[in-house]
Amino acid sequence: MEQQQPPSNSTIDPYEFLKIKLNSDGSLTRNYIVPTLPPSSDPTQSVLSKDITLNAANNTSIRLFLPNPPPPSSAAKLPLILYFHGGGFILYHSSSSFFHDSCSTIASHFPAVVASVDYRLSPEHRLPAAYDDAVDSLLWLKSQAINSNESEPWIKDHVDFTKCFLMGSSAGGNMTYIAGLRALDLDLEPVKIQGLIMNSPFFGGVQRTESEKRNQNDHILPLVAGDLMWDMCLPEGADRDHVYCNPTVTDGVYGEKIGRLPKCFINGYAGDPLVDKQMELAKILEARGVHVKSCFVMDGFHACELFDPAKAKALTDNVQNFVLSVVT
Repeated sequence: MEQQQPPSNSTIDPYEFLKIKLNSDGSLTRNYIVPTLPPSSDPTQSVLSKDITLNAANNTSIRLFLPNPPPPSSAAKLPLILYFHGGGFILYHSSSSFFHDSCSTIASHFPAVVASVDYRLSPEHRLPAAYDDAVDSLLWLKSQAINSNESEPWIKDHVDFTKCFLMGSSAGGNMTYIAGLRALDLDLEPVKIQGLIMNSPFFGGVQRTESEKRNQNDHILPLVAGDLMWDMCLPEGADRDHVYCNPTVTDGVYGEKIGRLPKCFINGYAGDPLVDKQMELAKILEARGVHVKSCFVMDGFHACELFDPAKAKALTDNVQNFVLSVVT
């Protein structure tokens, strides 16, 4: 995927920029320029993948990634990364090439088993639909742990259910945070969520931040495109100060509950229009007593790790170090 170079923010057509068309019935036509990839059972590859159904009624699924060769049965079992892809809640799937490749890299690099959730998209399914699908995936994980005779073999044979992490990029980072909060009200035993990993999480607010003003023409997420995404995914009539969007509001709604979150890792880039909100979230977590490891890089732009191999390697290394610091 080529980096887009938008002109002045005032001249950007966000529909054209995002390659979408809103239909009269409220659905979205998505003219994807990012290819999708099938799961792979090629034994010569370093990672195997397969798709399994999550919720047939909602047409949701999970793409599993397993290092190849997998560890022998006598070896210690692997951490599990429950992954939520990006796309502003309106675009992409777990099969989209850059998310498929990212999960493959994580699975082989750590190593770990990765479960990438293909959740419902807006505006056909506005929030909280994606969050509900995240909860579905958490309950699915619990079912895998307690019904070993009926569970997916890759999960049963290779996952240590006491070493599970939630991870997401952009909108997926937002989902990681909200799903982490929702998980606090769930009985997930024997699953243990040990940490939240948020890469360039997608947050905002009605009042413009300095980073939004400074980076309004971000190559990947110009301000008008982000605004349109929020318009399409928030509940009807809500603005960007809704609890799903603005972490300050989230702090007020969830209060002391935030302090019960597990350790968190937040990654961001100075050239991202969202970076001020990401830093604000880190401060909220720290103020509530959450152990936060943050890495705010002084260059880069939103989702730059999808285009820059050096940034991708740095992110993967940092996430790996975070996971190891928690589970060892």
